[in-house]
Amino acid sequence: MISYLKENTQIALHRLAQELVARGLTISCAESCTGGGLAYAFTALPGSSAWFERSAVTYANDAKTQMVGVPKSTLMQFGAVSEQTVIAMAQGVVEHLHADIGISISGVAGPDGGSPEKPVGTVWFGFAYAGDIYTSQQCFSGEREAVRKQAIEFAIEKVVQLITQN
Repeated sequence: MISYLKENTQIALHRLAQELVARGLTISCAESCTGGGLAYAFTALPGSSAWFERSAVTYANDAKTQMVGVPKSTLMQFGAVSEQTVIAMAQGVVEHLHADIGISISGVAGPDGGSPEKPVGTVWFGFAYAGDIYTSQQCFSGEREAVRKQAIEFAIEKVVQLITQN
């Protein structure tokens, strides 16, 4: 399994796979600060091709615009690490990557790039599911890798919660 993920996240990942297969759903993601780590976690599971086909690593603002359709005006007005941007990213995952569920992640992993308004560890998440958009802002602690790992774990655990509650 994915040894770097905590045990309850590994369990959640297996549950996610089971739920997606049972419901005949697909999931994709647009990742910024996690750099494809969520997609890596998904594909670590044997049989993940039944529910995961593709993802986009949209690290740069141009990638967010070109790959998942985030309006340049959204990025200019609110910045890459914002609720508005992850909403547009999650919607873009569903529309451009043709997934039933879209996850977006954009944050400040550090060690640089933080500000008083968005300190290092600030991560925004967007989840597009069943015509709705859910967002969450988290502020994780630790070094760059710790922030990225916590963001991946949060995304997995949150999407399982959303699917099983809706």
